Amino acid sequence: MKKFLEGSWAIAEMAKKCRPGVVAAYPITPQTHIVEHLAQFVADGELQAEALNVESEHSAASVVLGAQATGVRSFTCTSSQGLLLMGEVVFCISGMRLPIVMVCANRAISAPINIWNDHQDSISLRDAGWLQFYAENNQEAVDLLLAGYKIGENPRIMLPVMICVDGFILTHGMETVDMPEQEEVDKFLPPYKPPYKLDTETPMSFGLLGDPTIYMENRFAIQKTLEDVLSLIPKVAQEYKNLTGRETIRLIEEYKVSDADLVIVAMGSVCGTIKDVVDAQRVAGKKIGLLKVVTYRPFPKKAISDALKTVSNIAVIDKDISLGAEGALYLEVKAALGAENKVSGFIAGLGQRDITVKTIESIITATSNRTSSCEFVDINKNILWDEFKVI
Repeated sequence: MKKFLEGSWAIAEMAKKCRPGVVAAYPITPQTHIVEHLAQFVADGELQAEALNVESEHSAASVVLGAQATGVRSFTCTSSQGLLLMGEVVFCISGMRLPIVMVCANRAISAPINIWNDHQDSISLRDAGWLQFYAENNQEAVDLLLAGYKIGENPRIMLPVMICVDGFILTHGMETVDMPEQEEVDKFLPPYKPPYKLDTETPMSFGLLGDPTIYMENRFAIQKTLEDVLSLIPKVAQEYKNLTGRETIRLIEEYKVSDADLVIVAMGSVCGTIKDVVDAQRVAGKKIGLLKVVTYRPFPKKAISDALKTVSNIAVIDKDISLGAEGALYLEVKAALGAENKVSGFIAGLGQRDITVKTIESIITATSNRTSSCEFVDINKNILWDEFKVI
């Protein structure tokens, strides 16, 4: 059923349809609307779940960890400093192989305080052992949320999933969303039946001491499972397409890449603007394309390499920076291709600095000229930063 919804409402409604038994979150801008709507669903009897008020994001993560460990499907959401406060528990959740789904309403990290969007929060926890999906629009956000439970709860996977949606741009934006009916969701996502849980009838423990004889094996097992996820996602994507007709579950999306001379690589809502620029450039006779990364963890190295192997110029746009190095996506694309000389990196949109059509056009020009390996770009102030120097 198609509905015109605020992104947060659409996400909350899809979370409700996934039938979590426990919801715990602490309000933080711009995530707050999601947990507010879910609390209202519980209060109105539309969702049979425990909606728990907690004193911090650390507590919210701890609550869903405990609930999931007892065999109850759980949901949480957060943003920015809240995600960082969860950090200790986030690592515990993956280490215990608990397939919780979390929505991260991406927001810049302090200091200075900034409540607006970039990807620094989720990127900073990219090594935590969670799957990470990045949505371009709210339709993708709700579809990825449902698929996240399906993938994470697979008995061969049993890992947590983070659905990353751009704060304010998506969470507070109004879009038409085709929401699956409850019967369709139930068909796609059966009740949660974990292969292990805390149970007095069959006692077991979670998160015990991992001494040097077993700790490395634990890390290795998570790594191997994430590699297995790369082959599972296309299968789940086909099942979801058969159910809904939509191709929103994927590793990457290739937009006019096959014959492109220059391809932009990016994640999240900025891809909508890039598609508009690609279309305009094509009309002008320039072969520009977009490779949108949807699945960032596990990183789809082979899919990206196969898509870009014949492309002569590549521009990677990051809405984050690994301070002291470069953009996180740029670093990984370079490594996947093994061809640094044809990849240019750009840091844009930090703290929700506007990324306009002109910004994208300036990136295309800089990539064609290969003026630098990694640049800060803000065409709206008519400056291009290279190594923090105005040029």
